[in-house]
Amino acid sequence: MQYTSTEIRQKYLDFFASKNHAIIPSAPVVPENDPTVLFNTAGMQPLVPYLLGEKHPSGTRLADSQKCIRTWDIEEVGDNSHLTFFEMLGNWSLWDYFKHESLAYSYEFLTGKDNLNLDPKKIAVTVFEGDEDAPRDEESAKIWEEIWMPKERISYLPASENWWAAGPTGPCGPDSEIFYWVGESEFPPAGSNVENDEDNWMEIWNNVFMEYNRLEDGSLEKLPNQNVDTGMGLERIVATLNGEKTVYNTDIFDYIITKIEEVLGVNYEGNETCIRIIADHARTATVMISDGVAPSNVDQGYVLRKLMRIAIRQAHKLGFKGLFLSEVANVIIEKLWAAYPHMIEQKIEILSEITREETQFVETLEKWLKEFDKLVKWFEIAFERTGKKVDTIAGNKAFKLYDTFGFPLEMTVELAEERGLQVDVEGFKQAEKKHQELSRKWAEQKFKGGLADASQATTELHTATHLLLAWLRQVLGDHVFQKGSNITAERLRFDFSHDEKVSREDLDKVEEFVNHAIQAGMSVSMEEVPKQTAIDRGVVGSFWEKYPDIVKVYTMKSDSEVFSVELCGGPHVEKSEGMGRFKIKKEEASSRGVRRIKAVLIKD
Repeated sequence: MQYTSTEIRQKYLDFFASKNHAIIPSAPVVPENDPTVLFNTAGMQPLVPYLLGEKHPSGTRLADSQKCIRTWDIEEVGDNSHLTFFEMLGNWSLWDYFKHESLAYSYEFLTGKDNLNLDPKKIAVTVFEGDEDAPRDEESAKIWEEIWMPKERISYLPASENWWAAGPTGPCGPDSEIFYWVGESEFPPAGSNVENDEDNWMEIWNNVFMEYNRLEDGSLEKLPNQNVDTGMGLERIVATLNGEKTVYNTDIFDYIITKIEEVLGVNYEGNETCIRIIADHARTATVMISDGVAPSNVDQGYVLRKLMRIAIRQAHKLGFKGLFLSEVANVIIEKLWAAYPHMIEQKIEILSEITREETQFVETLEKWLKEFDKLVKWFEIAFERTGKKVDTIAGNKAFKLYDTFGFPLEMTVELAEERGLQVDVEGFKQAEKKHQELSRKWAEQKFKGGLADASQATTELHTATHLLLAWLRQVLGDHVFQKGSNITAERLRFDFSHDEKVSREDLDKVEEFVNHAIQAGMSVSMEEVPKQTAIDRGVVGSFWEKYPDIVKVYTMKSDSEVFSVELCGGPHVEKSEGMGRFKIKKEEASSRGVRRIKAVLIKD
């Protein structure tokens, strides 16, 4: 029997819905309140606040399919297993059920006739072996035996394999991983388990049991309430269940590869690596853009641009010089929109963004190749002057080609090899790491929602940004939405969607409105309402798909006027008294299609 990704995803969600789990939407790939990372890299990441004790509006039992992006192994994409975008199926218990129900649900889904219907004889598990900090997880092992698992299929492994922690301190606990037999024989031989035959067992599911709290001194204490966090990679389970060694041979990629063959006029056979890279990067880029990422030279946009340019370069290697990515993205949207409806709603915008970026890159590629030729020319000049041959491009030079001109490292290496040169790849990685560290230090200055801190001054400026957005939409049009913000105690910086410079006359109108609201004795109130109710009311918000079924709506009004009704996570002032006078200091371009305003509150 062949399994499709759509079928498995829906079976998973339906199964946990039948176990009284609320099915929550995937968060966007960009973390909402974690500026220390660029992307959500695991299914549990968006739920950390709730795993740490915050009440989730959808209840104590949750399940979803979370979109994730990992790019630390980007050079490995094109082999049988590495991807930059993947979906993680997960279910959670927040102070509800614990080990027995979690393991029983996992086993029932994997082996149930109406679910995946796997043969129990092909399943093995691991549990925590215990150490000086925490005891051996005999409880999980006993539960597995009660469910069905023979003792010989239960392996006890150390904390490096079967222990989860959010960080050096805080909630943590043992986990139990589930493996499926992928060896050459139909069934595993007697005595085979993960510990003694790891090459033939594929991990397909992980159940994490958060039952401890690690203190500052490193010791553990039992938590008064326990949580369960599980994860199963959709791409991996689809390939495994279909007996495929690579996910590229499943329905997750077959339609993308077919489209690439058609558009580029090449065959997959003999060009597997190039086409796999194009397929993976096109898929990831499409998802990133659908979640609000735009190509740029910093942060998430930096990664997006890199992926797209690598894909375009791979097409060039196959002899194709035209535009093609939007055609590939179109079939990706058609495939994924059933699971992520916002993708079809934003189809035109996604394809337009891809076409703009691809057109720009193709048009300037020849110019960039000339830059590379200039660099190589200096090698020849140096040889003529000194008689010393230079055959290696320094890492910082290679990184400058990327950071300044958009050259992916792979392109530099390929072009260098064509000319009999080498590239100091380690030096490039060191320069890139230094660049990323600087970006991370900048990002870590942000606070929840882009706030530097929770001081009164910062809170006042955050409140002012809502008034700012409300009147920008009145003056410029309903196409205006927030694209980012960074707020300190001294000033606010607000990015919004708009294609052209805002006139001073319009800025004055906006300034006047914000000050009018402040002087009108405005009050701020919050209510929690069903998401659909908020949508029906016309509440302002971006990326509705990332919000739970119950959302927070903030209303700013005086006795006679309503100034702003918007989704937000706070914090806000309760009243406008004492906020001061709002003043726009600067309006400028931030990136393509995005403008930036810098403003302050002046206290008399």
